Amino acid sequence: MANTPERPLGQLISIHSTAPAYLQRAAIVAVVSFVFFLLMLTAFYIRQGIGYFVLSSAFLVVYLFTMIGWFIQSRSVVSIYENGIKYKKFNAAWGEITKVNANAGGLTISKIKRAETIIPVTVAGYEAIVQAVRQGIEGQYPES
Repeated sequence: MANTPERPLGQLISIHSTAPAYLQRAAIVAVVSFVFFLLMLTAFYIRQGIGYFVLSSAFLVVYLFTMIGWFIQSRSVVSIYENGIKYKKFNAAWGEITKVNANAGGLTISKIKRAETIIPVTVAGYEAIVQAVRQGIEGQYPES
């Protein structure tokens, strides 16, 4: 799939990134863990207890993993085109999609060549994406 060139999918209809509520939760976790990291580092400086250093290191790890996850999640963008859909490295024309399954775990899209992707419910406009995919498969978007 990496060697196949991407063909144009037509005009861009909509773009959906991660929902702001999920980004806000990650931001709160990052801020709180960083504040606790600084507090525990200050406590270690004042009291010289190794437990404070270990605790501050743990909060730093939580902060770093949260920031890495936030960065990776920010690149997860669903693009709906008039002739297909694109999500991360997955792209498919409406005619290539063989199976669509929307459930609590996300939207699973299967392609003719056994390629499959799962679009999580954490994407903004999830219901609009499901509706757009179903409309595209039914042929309601004009082919160019």
